[in-house]
Amino acid sequence: MPVVAPPRPAPAVDADPRERLAPLYRVLVHNDDISPMEFVVEVLKRFFRLPTGRAAGVMVEAHFTGVAWVDTLPLEEAEFRVEQAHSFARGRRYPLTFSIEPEE
Repeated sequence: MPVVAPPRPAPAVDADPRERLAPLYRVLVHNDDISPMEFVVEVLKRFFRLPTGRAAGVMVEAHFTGVAWVDTLPLEEAEFRVEQAHSFARGRRYPLTFSIEPEE
């Protein structure tokens, strides 16, 4: 007769699993009159992992409205990606700017 392990107890479930998640923050890109459109798309693809079409759409929205939503991320990841993007842009002497705000 095979040996059967005793059943494992079910893991405890919190009433609201959202309470355990880190708060999310929106990353926004701001339009400027100096950073080339192609460069903005490159930064969005490289540092925010946006597909080409979405990156182009975000860039166009920022161009025409002044600001556009890029992604919603945990604070630490949002800060890291924004810092990388700013460093990359400043290294190429572009004033491309991102900001972070709490998700409501």
